[in-house]
Amino acid sequence: MRIGILTSGGDCAGLNAVIRAIGLYCYKNIQNLEIVGVPDGYGGLIRGDSLRMTEHDFSDILDRGGTVLGTSRQPFKRMTVEENGESRLEKMCENYKKLGLDCLFTLGGAGTHKTAALLSFEGCNVIGLPKTIDNDIYGTDVTFGFQTAVEVVTDSIDRIKTTVASHRRTMLVEIMGNKAGWLTLNSGIAAGADMIIIPEIPFNIDAVCDFISGSRKDKPYNIIAVAEGATLDSEAAFKKSERIFVRTDMGETTVTRHLAEIIGERTGTETRYTVLGYLQRGGTPCAYDRLLCTRLGSFAAHLAKEGRFGVTAAAVGGEITFNALSDIAGKYKLVDPKGATVRSAKDIGISFGIK
Repeated sequence: MRIGILTSGGDCAGLNAVIRAIGLYCYKNIQNLEIVGVPDGYGGLIRGDSLRMTEHDFSDILDRGGTVLGTSRQPFKRMTVEENGESRLEKMCENYKKLGLDCLFTLGGAGTHKTAALLSFEGCNVIGLPKTIDNDIYGTDVTFGFQTAVEVVTDSIDRIKTTVASHRRTMLVEIMGNKAGWLTLNSGIAAGADMIIIPEIPFNIDAVCDFISGSRKDKPYNIIAVAEGATLDSEAAFKKSERIFVRTDMGETTVTRHLAEIIGERTGTETRYTVLGYLQRGGTPCAYDRLLCTRLGSFAAHLAKEGRFGVTAAAVGGEITFNALSDIAGKYKLVDPKGATVRSAKDIGISFGIK
């Protein structure tokens, strides 16, 4: 059996732990095995690149951040577009055959899963694994890399809080999450943020400023956790492309800086903002993610041994299971504005910037 492994999209902690689990399971449970790594994600598959991986290559990467295979972003909308007489999807299918693969593991987020579903539809034996710090893949309770990112963001806000308290400022902390606010919601609660602003709950500027003005009577500083995809209630009806156009014209990519300026002007408080950026993706995986990655990777490898393809591994109700790629591709798991976690936050006085 010849197996391929690739990591696609944004990197995160835990990728190497999953690669390790797949490799160790296969070498210990599958006869006549050869494993090849596909470098740089789907980009490597488009080029037909590969490197042979021995059992030794999987032995010491459990706690290593990033991905030993490298990764890249390949826009899904370009996969079926003909370029010089051939689409990227066609090239990948051809190279899958040229590499002699019996199975390809694709470790990635929502975009990676959509492309994996295309490969599966074209006859390639594909098994996906749910990776993203956004935790927005449909059909799984949690994605690997998410919990580590929550720990990193929480620690960062804790550190920011000490300097903000010293200067009695209001600080907006921008956190990754373009469509889904899971990372901002969980880390904001864990770090004791006063306000959490996420894409699923469009915020109102008047409500934000009123909350800050009112809270300053009892507390000399404020922490606001803001997802990069946060949206004004006045923008909620706009398409994403329309919001991007307006913000670009203003010289901005997110709403965070603009909101910080308005809060300062209206409330008279010294207001700052900071963008955590790629810090959230880096570092070693936490213990929770190492365990989750090991369970997901070994389970996915077991699926390959059993000949079950066209699926992606998932964690549901504490158990590891799988979903059909065709059932989850193109779907997102978003924060429910009326869900238990949001309700708990509201119950202890956390504001979501709404009237």
